[in-house]
Amino acid sequence: MSFVTTHVLDAVSGEPAAGVAVTLSERGGEGWEPVASGVTDADGRIGDLGPDRLDEGVYQVRFDTGMYFSTRDVATFYPEVLITFEVAGGSHYHVPLLLSPFAYSTYRGS
Repeated sequence: MSFVTTHVLDAVSGEPAAGVAVTLSERGGEGWEPVASGVTDADGRIGDLGPDRLDEGVYQVRFDTGMYFSTRDVATFYPEVLITFEVAGGSHYHVPLLLSPFAYSTYRGS
């Protein structure tokens, strides 16, 4: 399992959000540097988003919610969701997203 995983749930349909493009980036001296990317599976998960270990620092997960909703012919207020978090030790970071066209929420999962 990679150091960072994610799970996206569509709060409107009550189902996993399959097909959401996700990018993990690290904040560096020149801005955000991509580390890994993937697309959520049929269960709305990406279990291999990046390497087994990450250096301590600030990271960001970008969810392409605009594309997800446009393929379902649904208007959305949030064309993308950015979740910025800090890695400070630990063995695994799970960054879930509960999504709807006009709201979203997240928390640090396990």
